[in-house]
Amino acid sequence: MGVFVLDKGGNGANSLTTGKPEFTEIFLKGCTQAIEVAKRVNATWITMVPGDFERKLPAGIQTAHVIEALRRGAEILEPHNLIMVLEPLSDTPDLFLRHSDQAYEICKAVNSPSCKILFDMFHMQRNEGNIIKNMDGIWDEIGYFQIGNNPGRNEPGTGEMDYKNIFKHIYEKGFAGVLGMEHGNSIPGKDGEVALIKAYREADDFLEKGQPTKQ
Repeated sequence: MGVFVLDKGGNGANSLTTGKPEFTEIFLKGCTQAIEVAKRVNATWITMVPGDFERKLPAGIQTAHVIEALRRGAEILEPHNLIMVLEPLSDTPDLFLRHSDQAYEICKAVNSPSCKILFDMFHMQRNEGNIIKNMDGIWDEIGYFQIGNNPGRNEPGTGEMDYKNIFKHIYEKGFAGVLGMEHGNSIPGKDGEVALIKAYREADDFLEKGQPTKQ
């Protein structure tokens, strides 16, 4: 399967930004539990969100708290070849992690193959746009992609994002991992499922005739 979400008590319920030991312990317990879940479902990637912005602390101190906790989590996951992928989100400005460069800085500081970025293109389009350029800037730390057009968070072809061009770029960069379908259908029922398949076939049809397929 693709990603599953780390069980750590909820985004705002135990924000790692605070540096509170009890919140870190909830997170570390979630990492330990994730090992058994990953075995059951044959998964590699685990979605992780550090929590809310702590308005009583400077941003640098919050970042340091998050890095310290993630290093400890990575120590648990790394022997099992599991990867937590940090997901910048656009759901609310209260969240600490919202931008791709911020996630990149954190992953570089954690410095572990078990801590990478989940690049959700729907959220990144809403928060910062400039998808391809920003993707390239953090490329070496991206572990997983998620798809969703904006506005509407539905399949390719239903919003402002040119997914055929985005898919072509990701392909040409040599990405061989999973692109998760993190969206709804623009049309309900069976007709929506047929339209979804058609939309993906169109978006995936970016190779010129005679161009070899990468292995």
